[in-house]
Formats: sequence, structure tokens, C-alpha cells
Amino acid sequence: MPELPEVESVRRRLAPVLEGRVFETVRIADPRLTRPLDPLEVAHELDGERVALVDRRGKYLIVRFESGRALLVHLRMTGSFLTSTDGTPLPDDAHRRAVVTLDDGSAVAYRDVRRFGTWLLLEPDEVDTYVDARVGREPLATAYRAKHLAERLAGRRAPVKAAILDQRTVAGVGNIYADEALWRARIHPLTPAEKVDAEEVQALYKGIRESLRAGIRRQGSTLRDYRLPDGTEGGAQHEFKVYGRGGEPCDRCGTPIDKIRVAGRGTWFCPTCQRLDGRQAARSSSSRPSRSRSRNSA
Repeated sequence: MPELPEVESVRRRLAPVLEGRVFETVRIADPRLTRPLDPLEVAHELDGERVALVDRRGKYLIVRFESGRALLVHLRMTGSFLTSTDGTPLPDDAHRRAVVTLDDGSAVAYRDVRRFGTWLLLEPDEVDTYVDARVGREPLATAYRAKHLAERLAGRRAPVKAAILDQRTVAGVGNIYADEALWRARIHPLTPAEKVDAEEVQALYKGIRESLRAGIRRQGSTLRDYRLPDGTEGGAQHEFKVYGRGGEPCDRCGTPIDKIRVAGRGTWFCPTCQRLDGRQAARSSSSRPSRSRSRNSA
């Protein structure tokens, strides 16, 4: 699933195409994209809206209009955009779910193989309330501090990996960048969140920000379906420290990377760099070890 670096990379590519432009015509071909609302009604409501800003909160892409309304897009597993700015027709695609034609002749298509992505049109007084209820603080924001992470981990008996996957703990962190952040912080993913001490919180805070910035620098990670709006792939997968690297040597100490399951998710870590230090692992029915040498299995 696209995480913060992937959605941010998409946002940066879409912003110069969409900002200041009018949605001249909108066609939504898949009713699942807007359900329970009728796709024809949503398309009609979008016609004529002028884009003020292409924004992001966590994994949400937010197209803000001059009217104050906003279109919230969640890419889920396989959602992606494809743009055409030179008049070249967009290629036919069986997985195309929507097409927006802009007032300058540009076109933006939305495709989604597994059809889990969503488009939600919100009124001006609904936008912030909707997003704030589902998403925590932005980890790359200037105002974000380690104390905010500590507040969200305090009193939680769940494994720290499960805690930071909760979007209300920290916005935009998913399976990939959680593993990468925990490796940077030298914290075992099964450590109970409430047992992460102040020094470790500071290290995790730093690790989250570093791993997300590394992902953005390489324009996200393409493991299967993720693409940028120009059709190119991201390159962050070539610099992973642990994710998908079962059996490969740790870049820091040379120990083979191991794989377990935490909160039902494949989880990679270094057994030497990321020890439990004698603390009891948080109980989880999905935390049984299973070694893997498959780089990109999840």
C-alpha cells in the first residue's frame, strides 16, 4: 500500500498539473470508487471546480478547490494516477476507473487494479473534521516533536510496530517505513509500546523522519503496482535497510536479517541490532517467527 513517501511523491507530480486548473469534465466509470454515492452525481459535482491546492495528510491525497470543497483520494493497495499534458491521448486501460479533463486540455486518469481506492468529495466544513478523526500528526511537520510520539505510545501494551502502524499515532507510516524506522532506532518490533523509554522514543522519532525522507528522495518504492503520474517507478526499494531483505546481511553489523509477523504483517529486523533486551514481548497471536529469504514478500 502506498505510504507517506509514495503519496507525497504523487502529490508533487500532480500539483503543477492540477493547481489553478478547472475540472472541465469528469468521468467516473467504477461505482466502487465513490460508493455509497452515485459516481454520476459525484462527477457532476466535480465539473467546473477550480483547483486551489494539491495537498496531503498522511496517506490521503487532498485536492482542495477554490470553493472550499476538497476531494480526498486514498490510493489503498493499487491506486495510481497517469497524466497527459501534451495532448497525447491516455492509453486504453481495463483498470482505468476515472478520467478528469482539465481546461487546458490536459488529462488525468485514475487506475486501480484491485479497486480498493476511494474518492470522497467533502464540503468545506467537513474536510478537517473528517481527516483529523482518522489521521494523527504529520511526522515531517516542523511542529512535530518526539514528545508527540511519546504521548501516543504511552500506556499501550501492543508491540511498538503495531502502535506506529496506527494512523492516529503518526500519519502516513505503513509496513515498509515502520520496519525501516525501527531498524534505524535499534528497537525490536515486538517491544511493547509502553516499554519504549525516552531515549528510544527520541531514536524512533528520528528514525521515522529519516526513513520517510529517504523514501521521498527516491520518489517512493515500487514493489509491484506503485507508479508516479508520468508512469515511472520509484527507487526507494533499492535502499531498504531491512524491509524484504530476509537472509541478507544487516548493513550495520552483518547479521542475517530475520522475519517475523507483527499485527498480522510481515516484519523484517536485525536480531543483533534490534534486541528485546530481556523485556517481555507484547503478546500477539500473529508474532510467531518465520524466516524468509524473499526480498519483497510481505
